[in-house]
Amino acid sequence: MKTALAFDVYGTLIDTAGVVSKLESVVGASARAFSDLWRDKQLEYSFRRALMQRYEDFAVCVGESLDYCAVRFGVNFSADDRQSLLDAFSVLPRFDDVQNCLDGFDADEFDLFALSNGSRKAVARLLESAQIADRFVDIVSVEEIETFKPDPAVYRHFLKRADIGGEHAWLISGNPFDVIGALSAGMRAAWVRRSQAAVYDPWGIEPTITIAGLGELKAGITSRR
Repeated sequence: MKTALAFDVYGTLIDTAGVVSKLESVVGASARAFSDLWRDKQLEYSFRRALMQRYEDFAVCVGESLDYCAVRFGVNFSADDRQSLLDAFSVLPRFDDVQNCLDGFDADEFDLFALSNGSRKAVARLLESAQIADRFVDIVSVEEIETFKPDPAVYRHFLKRADIGGEHAWLISGNPFDVIGALSAGMRAAWVRRSQAAVYDPWGIEPTITIAGLGELKAGITSRR
């Protein structure tokens, strides 16, 4: 039986900090701090919407969190500046280790999926821009069930869409909440710890494997098959 690999997109394949250079032209030296808060608020808004069952496209969370950060940092964006930042977020760069990682998985043994809080259209645009769209057999978006990760319904939906049991499915993510969510739903999970400063949530639900980058993924998965 093949193994299904569900790759998180934002923060795992695609570098959300890729917007910093664009932010520098608008907010100057605060660009990095602005970018970090923008990302944190995107996730917070998606979590809150899932809990309240008030789903909106993830793009809404991105836009609302940008507006929050503008107020928090005392920045008055023009309409053009705001749109240019949202446009930049829609074509973020991939991490350097992504292409080799994806190319290393034999299609006879592995099915690769993109599993994302983003809409199918938005994720497809990101993957096309990053020139990796052809490596995935499908995109599974939360919009299909109108909630957000780490709602267990998302991971159950993925397993149904992939037509596979959790013991043969891996979630690969740089986001600890995502890893814990997948493990809680019966999948295996790899945490991509790209920075030594990254902290994993101390819930007693440990990743199946922890890797410093995607270059270590195939060896890690192979060792657990």
